[in-house]
Amino acid sequence: MAETNVDRFDPGRDGWIDETLGHVRYGLRGKVLEDRHSALQRVTVVHTEAYGNALLLDGRWMTAERQERHYHEALVHPALCSAERIERVLIIGGGDGGTARQVLRHPSVEQVDMVEVDAVVVELCRRHLPDLGGDGWHDPRLRLSVGDGIAWAEQAAAASYDVVLVDGSDPAGPAEGLFNRSFFQHCRRLLRPGGVFATQSESPEAFRQLHIAMVRLLRELFGHADPLYGWVPMYPSGWWSWTFAALDGPRYRIARPERAAVVAAGCEIWSPRWQEGGFIAMAAGIARALDA
Repeated sequence: MAETNVDRFDPGRDGWIDETLGHVRYGLRGKVLEDRHSALQRVTVVHTEAYGNALLLDGRWMTAERQERHYHEALVHPALCSAERIERVLIIGGGDGGTARQVLRHPSVEQVDMVEVDAVVVELCRRHLPDLGGDGWHDPRLRLSVGDGIAWAEQAAAASYDVVLVDGSDPAGPAEGLFNRSFFQHCRRLLRPGGVFATQSESPEAFRQLHIAMVRLLRELFGHADPLYGWVPMYPSGWWSWTFAALDGPRYRIARPERAAVVAAGCEIWSPRWQEGGFIAMAAGIARALDA
């Protein structure tokens, strides 16, 4: 992983808010709305001219009002449209509310457990980016717990979820434990038969070795795992990935028509066609590295 130097993060300097990654900067022009240090990390909300209000954690871009669909639709709908059942869903992370909002668009979902490690993230996102969670924050099916998602995965009963979604930040600070064998093994244990696991799996350009290592590890643990490629322009390099896994075959590759029909019209990025193409469109170098 390339180094992100949080000490260089200087919000509002000359009107630019920059994330520094190695020898590259990714910036947006805007102004700081709120900048706080929680017990775990630095949480910053800014108003950007390009993408509306946006969230940074420890100086890393996380989401923005006019970018969030690129990320949340790609993480949620391939999993929710392909699992055998979707009554019980676990979200680890996701404190901005965007993943939960997309999950709750599926009427077959009966319960969503969302475990976010930092209450300040939830507080500031509900205040400054309220549309990300939208009505999901008030949906009785959502059960928000502020706590350690890693511990939750360790302690939850086996085969207790139809879908497990990991919506974490980069593997540093509070999210570091979301990128290792033990955690993924517990996620595998939590899946019911016919279930689907999904996680954001970084940029295949900016975090190439980490991305390849994650896909390889998930294939080893689940038997079936594949990255889906898309774009989130505000993230390092703009080229991003989400990796999906299942125990009974690559069911996540094709959306079930009856589920897709319920949500597709309300999506800006995701569609069954986009999903199928996103799995196919693997760069040649990545395919060689994965022997795909």
